[in-house]
Amino acid sequence: MTAPFGERFAAAIAERGQFCVGIDPHAGMLHEWGLDDTVAGLEKFALTAVEAVAPYCSVVKPQSAFYERFGSQGIAVLERVIAESRAAGALVLLDVKRGDIGSTSQAYAEAYLDPRSPLASDAITISPYLGFGSLLPFVEVARINGGGLFVLAATSNKEGPEVQEAMTNDEFGGRTVGSAMLDHLRELNHGAHPVGSFGAVVGATIDGSGYDFAINGPILAPGYGEQGGTAADIVRIFGASAHHVVASSSRGVLRLGPDAGAMRGAVERANDELRSLLG
Repeated sequence: MTAPFGERFAAAIAERGQFCVGIDPHAGMLHEWGLDDTVAGLEKFALTAVEAVAPYCSVVKPQSAFYERFGSQGIAVLERVIAESRAAGALVLLDVKRGDIGSTSQAYAEAYLDPRSPLASDAITISPYLGFGSLLPFVEVARINGGGLFVLAATSNKEGPEVQEAMTNDEFGGRTVGSAMLDHLRELNHGAHPVGSFGAVVGATIDGSGYDFAINGPILAPGYGEQGGTAADIVRIFGASAHHVVASSSRGVLRLGPDAGAMRGAVERANDELRSLLG
């Protein structure tokens, strides 16, 4: 049976550092590489990026939407990205942000976390805003298959506070919705060692005050690098939980392509910067 994602995550960041590369082949980036916005361009871009970064970073994070827009042919490319990234030793965090209820949640979970699926990844991003209880099928499938979940909690997009900073109306009253999500994750990860498999998505540029990020689980911090987040911000926001954070950047690495050496160098520099402050 596959080891729990939390164990594999802890081992990966210990060996390869706390930097995650997003492999996001949007049309503008394809054009920057001199590629057409076609399936052929998508394939060239994505697999070149995988070859350049997957052997050197702990986590790669393909954004599913940029592959889905090409239909079944794009999904076939995504399947190769997942398989080749894992073959290179990186964990694959598939950025799908799914969230539904009942049998639909179950089907999404099986699509992305069941090893029998060609889209099976090590972990996925999910949205809890139909209620955290709606995520239980994801939790169950993840537990069975040693998978991980990263739940949206405190994102850095300007629209996020409308939901995430609203106050709950439950028996715990007086906490924000974002804090409630972190509390649920803390409960799921209770007693796990070295770290649980149920993580949070928290922007690397948020203020961070008012949140308790000690969830005994992994944390994905998008917005590192060109979007303004720094290693010092990781320490400032997450404090003692910073050693469970994987900082994510897409554009800051991919804009250096198709030069594989330059992309690899960006990964190494980011890992060095994070290691210098996080240990």
